[in-house]
Amino acid sequence: MNRFFPLTLMLSALLLSACVADQAVDMESRPIALDQNAEPAGAAGVQSAASVASMLPATGPTYVTLTVARQNGGSMPSPKDGTTAITSGSGFVVSPDGFVVTAAHVAVNKGNEISARAANGRIYSGTVVGIYPGNDMALVKLRSFNGRDVVPASPACVAVGSPIYTLGKPHGAGDTARIGTLQAMHFGRAVAYGNFGYPDAMVLHMGTQRGESGGPVFNAQGQLIGMVVSTLSDESGNSITMAHAIPANTIGKFICSQGSCSSNWQAIAAKPVDSCG
Repeated sequence: MNRFFPLTLMLSALLLSACVADQAVDMESRPIALDQNAEPAGAAGVQSAASVASMLPATGPTYVTLTVARQNGGSMPSPKDGTTAITSGSGFVVSPDGFVVTAAHVAVNKGNEISARAANGRIYSGTVVGIYPGNDMALVKLRSFNGRDVVPASPACVAVGSPIYTLGKPHGAGDTARIGTLQAMHFGRAVAYGNFGYPDAMVLHMGTQRGESGGPVFNAQGQLIGMVVSTLSDESGNSITMAHAIPANTIGKFICSQGSCSSNWQAIAAKPVDSCG
């Protein structure tokens, strides 16, 4: 099943709870379409969509879309200056001062320049400051950013069959919240593609698309449980409505290895990834 919920939600502009006096903050003002591609039809599906819609004003501002250009002396990846973008994808804010996590295959290399579109439509410049190709994670620092960050789930374990949702921007489409379920906490084997890959991953029952890599995965309470890194296909290249995500425990370890991290991320990082069945 793959259908878009018939409402495109224009979220009301809401001041962020993390607001500091006399500092500009991001406000949610963009439309995010709901895609029920792995949920039952009828009343159950409508209920899931309504539940996710109610959380978007809180989780939507934590999500950004990214365009990446090679390191070139500080010029931004913008059509106006003739810089050619090499990749694009999604990401999420992990600290209010502008640290963002995305997939390593989106960021490509440490030092690459980033253009990030936030919830209020403003474009922020930034740089890839950390990258871990072996587990497909990267850390970006945005300049002059002040906004809302994700709240990681603690513990980050989710029961099989539990409802989840992701935020991302498919290539050629608008911002999308995909509704699905958790298939498994572990894939059970390593995956590699080019210079990137991961030793294990969560398995999501939902069909993601190109451009959504690096996007956040939330549980039913709007807490971060992982990051989208790939969509699964059969031998013919047809989508099988499955995706992989790096778990929040692994993300926490990476963030904290790059420097100081919040107590929430420290708590997540301290838990072994295999603590989830």
